[in-house]
Amino acid sequence: MKLARIAILLAVAAFSIPQHLFAQEILAATPPMGWNSWNKFQCNVDENLIRQTADAMVKSGMKDAGYQYVVIDDCWQTARDKGGNIIADPEHFPSGIKALADYVHSKGLKFGIYSDAGEKTCAGRPASRGHEFQDARQYAAWGVDYLKYDWCNTSTQDARGSYALMRDALNAAGRPIVFSLCEWGTAKPWLWGNGIGNLWRTTGDIQDRWAGRKEWKPGDCCSNGMLDIVDAEDGLESYAGPGHWNDPDMLEVGNGGMTLPEYHAHFSLWAILAAPLISGNDLRDMKPEIQEILTNKEVIAVDQDKLGRQGRRVRKDGDLEVWARPLEGGNRSAVLLNRGTVEKSITVKWGDLDYPGQMSADVRDLWQKKDLGKFKGEFSAPVAPHSAVMITIKP
Repeated sequence: MKLARIAILLAVAAFSIPQHLFAQEILAATPPMGWNSWNKFQCNVDENLIRQTADAMVKSGMKDAGYQYVVIDDCWQTARDKGGNIIADPEHFPSGIKALADYVHSKGLKFGIYSDAGEKTCAGRPASRGHEFQDARQYAAWGVDYLKYDWCNTSTQDARGSYALMRDALNAAGRPIVFSLCEWGTAKPWLWGNGIGNLWRTTGDIQDRWAGRKEWKPGDCCSNGMLDIVDAEDGLESYAGPGHWNDPDMLEVGNGGMTLPEYHAHFSLWAILAAPLISGNDLRDMKPEIQEILTNKEVIAVDQDKLGRQGRRVRKDGDLEVWARPLEGGNRSAVLLNRGTVEKSITVKWGDLDYPGQMSADVRDLWQKKDLGKFKGEFSAPVAPHSAVMITIKP
């Protein structure tokens, strides 16, 4: 009798909680996958680009590979009206944001938008400080599914408080919206982001470069080469998991600044890190080899593994490294990374993966899409310079 009463009370409690809060709990159960306009187009955005990108996401096979979100970054907004409502650029978005979101949804995709926690966005457009609840209601009315929220022009604001305020606004708006915190890692959002956002940037911006930090604008911090960002992720793995992910920034695959082997390494490392896979190239004009990288379903499956465990560096010998993560069902995936300028053999030992040293396991190469056979205790492979080999290990 007592158990029955408890069951009734729990059922009543469940029905009394707003349904959008249940949805919020399961948002981004695996790292979000999609496209963002900034890396390739920056402020050169309009509704035709977004519509064509949605079309290309379907036609290219990216939707079938798991990509969902089409996200407009900065520069879509121009002002606020007398009531304080945000206004989309009438020249570049004449049909309005609601019509654009509807078009993206008609393709079976989800729609994302951008704002900033400060007085102005990074490009100097109107931001959301002081308008958080008003903007969140507008996003929900438009059909927004994803919000990237930047950190420019914030002066002395407290990061945690500012992002929590927008989280509350999104929750109150009544629509499930994935919340991407773009605070650049300055206030260590991995320490407090879980429960506020679904993903949080861990570093400054990525640039389409193998390695090396460079000043982006005078007075700004730095933009990072791909490997500089990877280095910053090691040690943060315990903070990531279903619904709350470390975000090493968007993908540069296909933007022309790296070689094809470097892009293979870039995509492999993002997958081993359980990173959001947000492409930043022009989907309307992809070379077949770039499309092949972005739609490799075996590599994507590692990124999207339901166990949700971020990988870490398990071996380092100068320029030769092994990064690995556990997968659902007791399997492992590993990336053998050669940072150097000459081909070298790289070995991953089963002990690096918390496997018994004498165990036999099946190894599969995810880029060759080829089973390599059984190996006992370890696996070695030649790795070209500035490249990576990605494998799965199954006992």
